[in-house]
Amino acid sequence: MGFEQEAVDELWRTAWCHRSDMQRELSRGAQGEMFAIRQLAHHGTMTPSQLAVALNATTGRVSTLLSAMEKKGLITREVDSNDRRVVLVNLTDEGRKRGQLDMQEARDAICWIFSQMGERRTREFVDLTREFMTYMSICRPGKPRPTPEEVRKAFEDGGSKS
Repeated sequence: MGFEQEAVDELWRTAWCHRSDMQRELSRGAQGEMFAIRQLAHHGTMTPSQLAVALNATTGRVSTLLSAMEKKGLITREVDSNDRRVVLVNLTDEGRKRGQLDMQEARDAICWIFSQMGERRTREFVDLTREFMTYMSICRPGKPRPTPEEVRKAFEDGGSKS
């Protein structure tokens, strides 16, 4: 086994098999309120169907989620005046505050981790993560590996291709 296979095995063991409470909380957020709030904050008004696609969830799951969020005062649902069959979902001021608080708490936790790692190791980690994510943005399972030209272009573009 080459270093690449060993590295993949170690990455999987570290990242997926020994998940921290913080990772579990962030993953749970990707399935629910936190993710919906982030989507609405970023995209503005959305339909439940658009949220379902973004969440990779069923419309039934999203309907249940939106009902709970509406009861908490985080969102409003209104009928589209141009098409009464369409429901529009918006964040309330309380929903925006909740999103800002969630993001600040996550930032604070990660800043603490970086303070423990030290500046040099943190900068190396961020640089390596950026490089890794650039490669991830152009490499697809089951597809031909990127050409040297595609790799060069991805790095020139800052890895922004999704």
